[in-house]
Amino acid sequence: MNDSRIAPVFQILAEDIHALGVRTVFGLMSDDTAVFAVTLDGLGVKFVGARHENNAIAMAEGYAYATGELGVAVIGRGPATANGLHAAVAASRMGSRVLVIYGDAAVGGGAVNGIGPDYKGFNAQAVLGAAGLTCFTAASAATARQTLADAVAAASHGALAALLLPTNVQMANVEVWGPAAARLIPAGEPAAARQQSIDSAAALLSKSRRPVIVAGLGAHRAGAKEALQALAEKIGALLMTSARGKDMFHGHPYNLGILGSFSHTMGRRMMDQADCVLVFGAGLNFLTMSFGASVPAVPIIQVDTVRAHIGRWTTADVAVVGDARRVAEQLLAALPGRRSSEKPFHTAESLATIAGFDVARDFEAAHTPRTVDPRALGVELDGLLPRERNVVYDAGNFLGILPYLTVPTPDHLKMTSEFASIGLGFGTALGVAKGRPRVPTVLVIGDGGFLMTMSELETVSREDIPLIIVLMNDCAYGAELHFLALRKLPVGKSVFPDVEFAAVAEAFGFQAYTIRSLDDLRALGPVLGKPDGPILLDCKVNADIAAPFMGEFAEFEARQHG
Repeated sequence: MNDSRIAPVFQILAEDIHALGVRTVFGLMSDDTAVFAVTLDGLGVKFVGARHENNAIAMAEGYAYATGELGVAVIGRGPATANGLHAAVAASRMGSRVLVIYGDAAVGGGAVNGIGPDYKGFNAQAVLGAAGLTCFTAASAATARQTLADAVAAASHGALAALLLPTNVQMANVEVWGPAAARLIPAGEPAAARQQSIDSAAALLSKSRRPVIVAGLGAHRAGAKEALQALAEKIGALLMTSARGKDMFHGHPYNLGILGSFSHTMGRRMMDQADCVLVFGAGLNFLTMSFGASVPAVPIIQVDTVRAHIGRWTTADVAVVGDARRVAEQLLAALPGRRSSEKPFHTAESLATIAGFDVARDFEAAHTPRTVDPRALGVELDGLLPRERNVVYDAGNFLGILPYLTVPTPDHLKMTSEFASIGLGFGTALGVAKGRPRVPTVLVIGDGGFLMTMSELETVSREDIPLIIVLMNDCAYGAELHFLALRKLPVGKSVFPDVEFAAVAEAFGFQAYTIRSLDDLRALGPVLGKPDGPILLDCKVNADIAAPFMGEFAEFEARQHG
């Protein structure tokens, strides 16, 4: 029986993507991808159009993060590919499953860089490869399906894959046999650690009287919470997280909150007493380590599924390669229990100190007649916003608000600073919101990043996306302002006029409000508690308040330059 048929490549590839279970793609169509995009949409793979290529790719990454599924972006060739390079590089560092499908010049079309005759001429393969992206090109109609399958397989491992579709290959007819070749590769079984590394870690922990366990997003995704809490109970440890692991231990009596640049004073004081640090699924980057100042000079045991991740930022004394939950269970079995007298971190005095700490009293609010302290704003928002929420952060000085906004689990928090850039938060938040439409998504963004990406206000209204924008408006590039001020340089070029963004958002169908005091915010309690439609809060925040990492970075630089 002959099961073959002849169809254009764009149709076959669209069907293969549908067969993967993909039901949403993001993009900005161009003449070289328009046919492919509308074909996908016609098959039931909804095409969500963005207003900029960077935002389309960020949407796909946010969607992949929120769902664990494949996030797909479809954008054009040449200038469109160049436009999206920022988000593509950032997404490649995030660890989410992302496939970006680009249009490309016809195979055999001649020079790829130059002015005319192809004004969109651009060597995408070379540029994307130089940027560190895994790139695939559908070089012929006969091999296009397999090339798509290869790209999907690469994306399945948690690294962005780029697929170039030349225009003449897309439009060519091809004889097709059998079902789709493309498939997502499932994650492997959680791996236990080698006994030798468990023995080394156990030997070090047996000498420790005041250990601290630090968990990152990797530990949460491994389902290690209960095992880590049991381990803390057994060895007398306190619990902390990285920023991305935030609130994993929320409410636990041994919880000290976030380690590093987002720590509160009580957490720092307790960590200063530690004599060993046991890290699960966290990278120990500059912010987690406060540029080297957050952890005393004590042994560090680092657990990760990938050996190359251990010691990447901070030297570890013992490296344990394995799944966080499995390793925690192995250590539970290997370590003996301790008497109460052998667990000084678990004394009634220590636990009372932890239980009595109030983050809202950890700073002295610095409001002005026309601005609000961003920390106090965060504390107030935490009680007004729906408890079940996703929180997505752009990047900048305003990240100082992060410790004060809680999330249900670490998976409900999304940071977008892997490329140390601003302007990726808006697109990412839209992808997260599309992936989790039943839970409101809160985008926390500075005025600089917002002005870069505010065209997506229209996308929110068009797609009816449940979004609350908390615009941290200090009328400045806040990080640069403090960077210059700390070096006693003029700050004028980092400061901008006070723009009333609420009026702009209202024009796009938002409920929009200007916040200059906590009373302004409290008056919106009913609106924020049960949001009905998109909301924007233009929060005029005191630009004098620097995030802790700004001072830490300056001190680090001073140490580096002696």
